[in-house]
Amino acid sequence: MERPSLEIKLPNTHEEGKLYVVDSLNNLNKLNVCPDGSQHMLDEEENTGGTGENTAGSNIRNQCLFVTFILTLIVSLALVSFVIFLIIQTRNKMDQISSRLISEKKNIEELKKMNNMILKHLNQSGIKE
Repeated sequence: MERPSLEIKLPNTHEEGKLYVVDSLNNLNKLNVCPDGSQHMLDEEENTGGTGENTAGSNIRNQCLFVTFILTLIVSLALVSFVIFLIIQTRNKMDQISSRLISEKKNIEELKKMNNMILKHLNQSGIKE
Protein backbone atom coordinates (compact mmCIF):
# COMPACT_ATOMS: atom_id res chain seq x y z
CA MET A 1 0.00 0.00 0.00
CA GLU A 2 1.27 3.32 -0.98
CA ARG A 3 0.68 6.30 1.19
CA PRO A 4 -0.46 9.45 -0.44
CA SER A 5 2.14 12.13 -0.25
CA LEU A 6 1.52 14.92 2.24
CA GLU A 7 3.29 17.40 0.00
CA ILE A 8 1.05 19.38 -2.25
CA LYS A 9 2.63 20.59 -5.41
CA LEU A 10 1.57 24.20 -5.89
CA PRO A 11 2.32 26.29 -8.91
CA ASN A 12 4.89 29.03 -8.48
CA THR A 13 3.12 31.18 -5.89
CA HIS A 14 6.10 33.43 -5.36
CA GLU A 15 5.38 35.35 -8.56
CA GLU A 16 1.69 35.54 -7.70
CA GLY A 17 2.59 36.93 -4.27
CA LYS A 18 4.70 39.64 -5.87
CA LEU A 19 1.82 40.63 -8.13
CA TYR A 20 -0.55 40.68 -5.18
CA VAL A 21 1.77 42.98 -3.24
CA VAL A 22 2.16 45.33 -6.20
CA ASP A 23 -1.60 45.46 -6.75
CA SER A 24 -2.15 46.13 -3.05
CA LEU A 25 0.36 48.98 -3.09
CA ASN A 26 -1.23 50.46 -6.20
CA ASN A 27 -4.68 50.30 -4.63
CA LEU A 28 -3.39 51.90 -1.44
CA ASN A 29 -1.76 54.68 -3.44
CA LYS A 30 -4.99 55.33 -5.32
CA LEU A 31 -6.95 55.53 -2.08
CA ASN A 32 -4.50 57.99 -0.56
CA VAL A 33 -4.19 60.27 -3.59
CA CYS A 34 -7.64 60.32 -5.11
CA PRO A 35 -11.08 60.85 -3.58
CA ASP A 36 -13.51 57.95 -3.27
CA GLY A 37 -15.60 58.91 -6.29
CA SER A 38 -12.65 58.90 -8.64
CA GLN A 39 -11.51 55.39 -7.66
CA HIS A 40 -14.23 53.80 -9.78
CA MET A 41 -13.16 55.85 -12.79
CA LEU A 42 -9.52 54.89 -12.31
CA ASP A 43 -10.48 51.21 -12.17
CA GLU A 44 -12.44 51.60 -15.41
CA GLU A 45 -9.46 53.26 -17.05
CA GLU A 46 -7.27 50.30 -16.07
CA ASN A 47 -9.85 47.88 -17.44
CA THR A 48 -9.89 49.64 -20.80
CA GLY A 49 -6.15 49.29 -21.02
CA GLY A 50 -5.46 52.97 -20.46
CA THR A 51 -5.68 53.70 -24.16
CA GLY A 52 -7.68 56.88 -23.69
CA GLU A 53 -11.06 55.29 -24.22
CA ASN A 54 -12.21 56.64 -20.89
CA THR A 55 -11.48 60.36 -20.88
CA ALA A 56 -13.46 60.99 -17.69
CA GLY A 57 -11.15 58.65 -15.76
CA SER A 58 -8.02 60.27 -17.10
CA ASN A 59 -9.52 63.69 -16.42
CA ILE A 60 -10.16 62.76 -12.79
CA ARG A 61 -6.66 61.30 -12.54
CA ASN A 62 -5.23 64.55 -13.87
CA GLN A 63 -7.29 66.46 -11.32
CA CYS A 64 -5.97 64.23 -8.54
CA LEU A 65 -2.40 64.83 -9.69
CA PHE A 66 -3.05 68.57 -9.92
CA VAL A 67 -4.54 68.68 -6.41
CA THR A 68 -1.59 66.67 -5.09
CA PHE A 69 0.81 69.07 -6.81
CA ILE A 70 -0.97 72.11 -5.36
CA LEU A 71 -0.95 70.59 -1.86
CA THR A 72 2.76 69.85 -2.19
CA LEU A 73 3.41 73.44 -3.23
CA ILE A 74 1.41 74.78 -0.28
CA VAL A 75 3.29 72.59 2.19
CA SER A 76 6.61 73.60 0.64
CA LEU A 77 5.66 77.28 0.85
CA ALA A 78 4.70 76.87 4.50
CA LEU A 79 8.03 75.18 5.28
CA VAL A 80 10.02 77.88 3.47
CA SER A 81 8.08 80.59 5.30
CA PHE A 82 8.82 78.93 8.62
CA VAL A 83 12.53 78.71 7.80
CA ILE A 84 12.60 82.39 6.84
CA PHE A 85 10.84 83.24 10.11
CA LEU A 86 13.44 81.25 12.06
CA ILE A 87 16.28 83.00 10.22
CA ILE A 88 14.84 86.42 11.04
CA GLN A 89 14.33 85.45 14.71
CA THR A 90 17.89 84.15 14.91
CA ARG A 91 19.24 87.34 13.37
CA ASN A 92 17.31 89.44 15.91
CA LYS A 93 18.65 87.37 18.80
CA MET A 94 22.19 87.62 17.45
CA ASP A 95 21.83 91.41 17.19
CA GLN A 96 20.67 91.57 20.80
CA ILE A 97 23.57 89.43 21.98
CA SER A 98 26.01 91.47 19.92
CA SER A 99 24.75 94.74 21.42
CA ARG A 100 25.02 93.26 24.92
CA LEU A 101 28.58 92.15 24.26
CA ILE A 102 29.52 95.61 22.99
CA SER A 103 28.02 97.27 26.08
CA GLU A 104 29.78 94.76 28.36
CA LYS A 105 33.06 95.43 26.53
CA LYS A 106 32.60 99.15 27.20
CA ASN A 107 31.91 98.40 30.87
CA ILE A 108 35.04 96.25 31.11
CA GLU A 109 37.14 99.00 29.51
CA GLU A 110 35.78 101.50 32.02
CA LEU A 111 36.56 99.13 34.90
CA LYS A 112 40.11 98.69 33.59
CA LYS A 113 40.55 102.47 33.47
CA MET A 114 39.22 102.80 37.01
CA ASN A 115 41.51 99.99 38.17
CA ASN A 116 44.52 101.71 36.60
CA MET A 117 43.55 105.01 38.23
CA ILE A 118 43.23 103.32 41.64
CA LEU A 119 46.61 101.61 41.20
CA LYS A 120 48.23 104.91 40.22
CA HIS A 121 46.68 106.63 43.24
CA LEU A 122 47.85 103.83 45.55
CA ASN A 123 51.37 103.97 44.07
CA GLN A 124 51.47 107.74 44.51
CA SER A 125 50.27 107.60 48.09
CA GLY A 126 53.13 105.26 48.91
CA ILE A 127 51.10 102.24 49.91
CA LYS A 128 52.82 99.11 48.70
CA GLU A 129 51.28 95.76 48.21
